[in-house]
Amino acid sequence: MKSITVKQLIKEAQNVLGEYTLSHPDYSAASVGAALLTVQGNVYTGTNLDVACGIGFCAEHSAVAEMLKHRETQIDMIVAVNKEGIIPPCGRCRELLYQINNKNVDTKIYLSKDNYMTLDKLLPERWKTSKF
Repeated sequence: MKSITVKQLIKEAQNVLGEYTLSHPDYSAASVGAALLTVQGNVYTGTNLDVACGIGFCAEHSAVAEMLKHRETQIDMIVAVNKEGIIPPCGRCRELLYQINNKNVDTKIYLSKDNYMTLDKLLPERWKTSKF
């Protein structure tokens, strides 16, 4: 397993930043970058897509899609950044991390370069079906 520090993971996320305008001035891509490290030691990155009608996606979703292409689902740590610094994942991203592999409750989600919380702490009431 490859060893990577959180500082290196943050750098990977920063490397994919580079916001640019798409077909309309209100649409953009790559204003957020994300990087994740799998339990197998692989790093995957992604960028966001900010467009109309809710058809865009978060950088974390993009990184997860890249990971899934390589048939991995379990994440050791993840970080997302914008030009201001590290940002926490939205609720939709938190739920996605859980739903692709419920062992991801142990994923370290970085809130700063020195501070993280596990997904379990950030998503205490996960979506579950229930019987009537």
